Amino acid sequence: MDKHEFPSFERREEVPERYRWDTTRLFENDEAFVCALSEAKDLEEEYEIWEPTAMSSGAGLLGYLRFDDDATLELERLFNYVSRRADEDTRVGKYQDLKAQLRALIARVGAASAWFVPRLLALSDETLDGWYADTPGLNLYRRAIDRMRALKDHVLTPSEEALLAQASEMAAQPEAIFSMLNDADMSFEDAVDSKGHSHAVTHGSYFPLMQSGDRSLRESAYHSIYGAYGRIKNTSAALLGSQTKQLQFFARARRYADTLEAALAPTEVPVSVYQGLIDAVHKNVSALHRYMELRRRVLGLDALRYWDLYVPLTKEDDRRYSFDEACDLMLRALAPLGEDYLGVVRRAIDERWYDVYETPGKASGAYSSGGRGLTPLILLNYQGTLDDIFTLVHETGHSLHTHLASEAQPGRYAQYEMFVAEVASTTNECLLLRYLLDNAQDTAERAHLLNHLCEQFRGTLFRQTLFAEFERDVNKASARGEGMGADALSERYAQLNELYYGSAVTLDDEIAHEWERIPHFYYNYYVYVYATSFAAAVALSKRILTGDATARDRYLAFLSGGSSKPPIELLAGAGVDMASGAVVDEALDTFSQTVDELEGLL
Repeated sequence: MDKHEFPSFERREEVPERYRWDTTRLFENDEAFVCALSEAKDLEEEYEIWEPTAMSSGAGLLGYLRFDDDATLELERLFNYVSRRADEDTRVGKYQDLKAQLRALIARVGAASAWFVPRLLALSDETLDGWYADTPGLNLYRRAIDRMRALKDHVLTPSEEALLAQASEMAAQPEAIFSMLNDADMSFEDAVDSKGHSHAVTHGSYFPLMQSGDRSLRESAYHSIYGAYGRIKNTSAALLGSQTKQLQFFARARRYADTLEAALAPTEVPVSVYQGLIDAVHKNVSALHRYMELRRRVLGLDALRYWDLYVPLTKEDDRRYSFDEACDLMLRALAPLGEDYLGVVRRAIDERWYDVYETPGKASGAYSSGGRGLTPLILLNYQGTLDDIFTLVHETGHSLHTHLASEAQPGRYAQYEMFVAEVASTTNECLLLRYLLDNAQDTAERAHLLNHLCEQFRGTLFRQTLFAEFERDVNKASARGEGMGADALSERYAQLNELYYGSAVTLDDEIAHEWERIPHFYYNYYVYVYATSFAAAVALSKRILTGDATARDRYLAFLSGGSSKPPIELLAGAGVDMASGAVVDEALDTFSQTVDELEGLL
């Protein structure tokens, strides 16, 4: 597809329907949503009605749990619909208002149901065993009940739990405010290329601009982005500070040692896995330094700057792929996963799970939403680059994971844990890259793809670990009462950049503001799973590509597992041991070997 033919849209209504997601699978229209929202307001009272009977017998507990499953699904359906509509254009106040109403309802429902876990924990093991024997249907919930009872030391009295539930709406505000600031209110100056031509800078266009062969354009786009964030540094610091404070409040209230333990314990992941990731990357960071030095030499620069980190080391690939071409390539690349898997991918395309193109006000970035039997929906800001195809297969991996788990598991276990959330998406990326490498036409194309693989390692394993270390350290500093002002945060971030990227990259003041634009710092210790999942995906994709049907079937069984087992146990079933840390070391060895091969070709 010719670069100049790539579509651009000034209004959402201009985008052909086939490239806009179909939210009618959630609700037919806004009126149906508003009606359902009105009906859902009765849930608060219904949860309170269950309190006298839920713990009276096995049948009572089973009835309550089934009611809770249905109520949770309805709230998730409501939240998915209004969130997707709000993200179509974040400037539309109507959906922001409805979203706020729903958040308030969810908080009230949480307060109205806060009696349940403390009452469940008060039951004796003998009572529960008798109920399991007398009420066979209750055995379905045994794992869920065991998980709740395992957190007994961190559950409070019913009145205290109700108070914490009421505080959840307030606790969500840092993320909500960041989203409005970042997606709706932020704007950037145009970037100017070496010929004096202007280029619009948006969240969606920034990385394509940073991959341009025109260094003046890259530098201009870099200053445009980070100059804008630098001008709001104090607001950003206040937001991130408020995020750390709300996490500390809940961690202390629930008697956890710190916010990291509070985040990981409910997901059944030891804190040692988080720390082990950072330690492994520190141990192998010299490989990233070597790659940065290779980048500096190949680009012929005396000093490598941060606006030089994304430009390909080989001849710039300025081809644009239409979305239909991207989908065809995706289907070919994912063929090793089998025809059943591909059949669902074709459904995703035909049933309009995707919202493809960037339009004014649309939420930035990309994501997959869904769960518990809901049709997944995928937000893209597709620009037609090869990187956008990787984003396409990444988000499709999320949605297939969601779909397969929902198909295979009852509602209570359909939602997979955060720790495995990025495995399916990143495995898809690995499969795409290996397909492209296997079909490379010449040495130059192979070098270009190896460069892309190095960038995947840098961007996913190293960069996300940097983010994880920053998040851990900022939360620790906040808990100690240390400075959380803009300058202190930026200094801490700059020090980590120096550690990770080494002397080959010249540190500057503006990269110190990068923490301001990372939405994941409002997701409560989420970023580390990108790194651990990438390491797992490197191992899993290698096994799938051997053509071993058993390896593929074990992987698909993992995707269908939801939360039916602890996440580390599910990955072990797929053949990957994440508890030992060996998988991270293996992935970093692969990175070092890739740098060696790329250096030989260049």
